[in-house]
Amino acid sequence: MLLRMYLRFAERRGWSTETVDYQAGDEAGIKSATMMVRGEYAYGYLKSEHGVHRLVRISPFDAAKRRHTSFASVYVYPDIDEEIQIEINDKDLRVDTYRSSGAGGQHVNVTDSAVRITHLPSGIVVTCQNERSQHKNRDVAMKLLRARLYQLEVEKRQEEQQKLEGEKKDIAFGSQIRSYVLQPYQLVKDLRTGYEVGDVQRVLDGDINGFVEAYLAQRARTSAE
Repeated sequence: MLLRMYLRFAERRGWSTETVDYQAGDEAGIKSATMMVRGEYAYGYLKSEHGVHRLVRISPFDAAKRRHTSFASVYVYPDIDEEIQIEINDKDLRVDTYRSSGAGGQHVNVTDSAVRITHLPSGIVVTCQNERSQHKNRDVAMKLLRARLYQLEVEKRQEEQQKLEGEKKDIAFGSQIRSYVLQPYQLVKDLRTGYEVGDVQRVLDGDINGFVEAYLAQRARTSAE
């Protein structure tokens, strides 16, 4: 139901969607699904849906027609290019040269061919003294620096991803961000903002603009305080 709701929401906004992973449930329904959404401000709007959603309804799979409560966890991530471009500005570098030393402190070369490069913004220091040419040592040192900066960028993105995941609470009563009640009454209520709509079917058909805008307005007010 949520997957259909988001597909309809994207369609209403003129965004394109692509379901990249779909796993059916063991008995019925969906176990998990992953879709990509492309469009103007797609992440800015959809990030408000990140969290736990609670659904209360008469299960169509229960012959006794009993009321069931189920939970679904929604993750929303920005699309990040896997090819991390490392740009290094010369003004951010301090380059020192010194004489290469071999075993026992012996000089490999009488010229200042060894190179030490310090990347000032990150504090990363790399050195190379393997080559006899200062130019070659600098080239190798720059390769080392790019590799170190690449790894630093990867670690930053992993931390950001973990932070995003950490914002989602455990799937349990009282932890959801929004509830969809179809029985015994009909109401969709966002527990963060208090925004609610009585026409559940309209919401499940993708009309969630009110919820999104209420959340974004609340975030804007909080940031301004």
